[in-house]
Amino acid sequence: MGDAFNAVDGVRISFQESGAGPTIVLVHGSGLSRAIWRGLGYTTALQQRFHVVTLDLRGHGRSDKPQHENDYSMDLLVGDILAVLDAVGAQAAHYLGYSAGARIGFSLLASNPGRVMTFTSAGGTFRSPAGQIESIFFPGYDQALDRGGMPEFLRQWSSATGREIDPQTSAALLANNPAALRAYFRRSEDEPGIPEADLRKLATPTLLLAGTEDPLRHEDSEQAARLMPEAQFHALPGRNHGQTLIPAGPVLNMVTSFIASTRQ
Repeated sequence: MGDAFNAVDGVRISFQESGAGPTIVLVHGSGLSRAIWRGLGYTTALQQRFHVVTLDLRGHGRSDKPQHENDYSMDLLVGDILAVLDAVGAQAAHYLGYSAGARIGFSLLASNPGRVMTFTSAGGTFRSPAGQIESIFFPGYDQALDRGGMPEFLRQWSSATGREIDPQTSAALLANNPAALRAYFRRSEDEPGIPEADLRKLATPTLLLAGTEDPLRHEDSEQAARLMPEAQFHALPGRNHGQTLIPAGPVLNMVTSFIASTRQ
C-alpha cells in the first residue's frame, strides 16, 4: 500500500500494487473503493500477468476526503491518476475504469494520451453525468446522504433496485464520508464531458463495455465506438449498470483478450 499526492492541491491518494508485468490501473466507480476489484476477483486474476495498481479516488476509501465541490473537478481527478502512475513508476499503463472511473479515463485519454496504452470503459460515458446520477442510484440520493448518511443511502438504493446490494459494494459504500460524497456528486453534475469531435482524435486502442439493461451507458458506449478510430464495443447481455462487473469472468476474458490483441 502506498500514497501519492496531487501536485496541484496536495490531496493524498491511497493505492495498492500487486503482481508483475505491464502496468494496469483499475479505477472504481462513484461511492466505491479499490476494494471492489479484489472483492469481485479482478485483482487476483489480473495479477497473474500484470502489475496491478488499484486506487481510491479522492473522497473515497482510504484517500483524503475534502468536502468542497471544487475539490472534485475533473482536472484534479485526472491529476490524481497521474500522481499514482508517477508514484509507481509507470510512464504509461493499461487503464480499466468502471462508471465514474471510466469517465475519468476518457478525460485522461483526451488530456494525456501518452500515459495510456489501452483504455477499457466498463459502464462508462464520455458525456457529462448531469441528470444521470439519480438514474444510477435513486431520486433523492442527495437528501438521503444529508439526512441519514451512508446507511440511509444504502437502504434507499437497495429499496430502489428491489434487491440486496452485494456485500462488496455495501462495505465500500458504508466506509464513505457522506459530506465528501455529496460534494463529489454535486461537482460531477457540472462537468461538461468530452465533445464528440474530440473523440474522433483519440486513437488509443479502446474497449467499450456496457450492459444491455443499462440503456444510457449502452448507447453512449456504442456512440463512442463509432467515433473513436481504434475503438470496439461489446454488449454485456442482461446486465444493468450495477451489474456491469459481476460476474467477473466474461469481463476479464474480454479485457485480457483485447489487451493481448493490441500487442500483435
